[in-house]
Amino acid sequence: MQHETEHYVNGAWVAPLEPRLIDVVNPSTEEAFTQIAVGGPKDVDRAVAAARAAFPAFAQTSRQDRVDLLRAILSEYQKRREDIAAALSQEMGAPLKFALERQAATGTAHLTRMIQVLQDYAFEEVQGTTLIAREPIGVVGLITPWNWPINQIVCKVAPGIAAGCTMVLKPSEVAPLNAIIWSEVMHAAGVPAGVYNMVQGEGAVVGNAMSAHPDIDMMSFTGSTRAGILVAQTAATTVKRVAQELGGKSANILLPDVDFQVAVTKGVLGMMGNSGQSCNAPTRMFVPADRQEEVKAIAKAAADSVVVGPVDDPRTTIGPVVSEVQFAKIQRLIEAGIREGAELVAGGPGRPENLNRGYFVRPTVFANVRNDMTIAREEIFGPVLSILPYRDEAHAIEMANDTVYGLAAYVQSPDIARARRVSAQMRAGNVFMNYPVGDTAAPFGGYKQSGNGREYGKWALDDFTEIKAVIGYEAA
Repeated sequence: MQHETEHYVNGAWVAPLEPRLIDVVNPSTEEAFTQIAVGGPKDVDRAVAAARAAFPAFAQTSRQDRVDLLRAILSEYQKRREDIAAALSQEMGAPLKFALERQAATGTAHLTRMIQVLQDYAFEEVQGTTLIAREPIGVVGLITPWNWPINQIVCKVAPGIAAGCTMVLKPSEVAPLNAIIWSEVMHAAGVPAGVYNMVQGEGAVVGNAMSAHPDIDMMSFTGSTRAGILVAQTAATTVKRVAQELGGKSANILLPDVDFQVAVTKGVLGMMGNSGQSCNAPTRMFVPADRQEEVKAIAKAAADSVVVGPVDDPRTTIGPVVSEVQFAKIQRLIEAGIREGAELVAGGPGRPENLNRGYFVRPTVFANVRNDMTIAREEIFGPVLSILPYRDEAHAIEMANDTVYGLAAYVQSPDIARARRVSAQMRAGNVFMNYPVGDTAAPFGGYKQSGNGREYGKWALDDFTEIKAVIGYEAA
């Protein structure tokens, strides 16, 4: 990788027009290991101009042309998967095995799915005498996060390509190296000049310039609710479409008939994967009040089994959280849980005993949590689980929905009819029944302050298209 201090614009690696560098920090060591270019409004203007110039020709390419292009991208991506995993491990602290088998694997999954979707996607249909056409929305701006970086890049770029859009990507400046490798993949795959562009930089500068840009037709943003609001406010001045995948505080309802040994253990381990840094993590576990003592013991055993350690150790379950800022936030919220009277079952403040450097967090479980406590309201984004006791099913549903977020919910019961009934009452964009295997064809996105729009599969392609009605297209 040789392009840390460059942007990718109009099919070439280019020096920034407003040269400035920032450090990239390895969260395992707390030390900077490289620097990247930080762009500014002029760099955004150059990239948007390239995307705008490329749009008319790319929008007219055939479905087969775009299928072939996505296949070429997939082929090149497979050649670089190990490089991407190594970069993710170094820049965001994912254990190397997890980075390869989970993080980098998502790129393969989304590309494969989008190729399938594009082959059968209905860009046109006739209703009576009217043609309803879906056309590429235009130039799209993509802002992606640091927690599942390559996943979010591919699940935006792939449908953009499939739709016939051109684009400018701003990846996270916290975890930027995987995006540089991705840009090398796009170049090697022969993506036409100007169709895909990448400008490195900070959200407050590059993201703001993209959101306000009059020649960007749509913004697709993944990140915090706070930042998503700023993107939407800025984009409103040019009345562009804004798709947002934002924060979450997902409920996991364990109904009384579930196998608690299995359900609690899976809930704890699933929530703490990726060091708890997943927007749809099941961070609030609702359990029957008369079973809480049993649940506490199971949850403590599960949390204590999580191995926090070096990312290159195959025994490691989770690595550090991504940055000093995140570490400090998590520590503040753990202290808030203790101060507000939640019962500390496992973990607690500080690093694990065997680690004195790096942003490592102790796997932490609180019980007897009330839904008005800070740890039940705020998105912690770390390996911290709250257990909330409920009186009955209606009480569990009421508390689960009592949040500003609505990204995901989880329901556990061997009684499928009961699980379905509870799932139907969840105010969330995704509901996971009985810890299912993930589905890249299912729409991904949230209710309320978890965002709007949907990603993955057909639903992503819908979001990157505009609808045109040609009335009188067919003779009466």
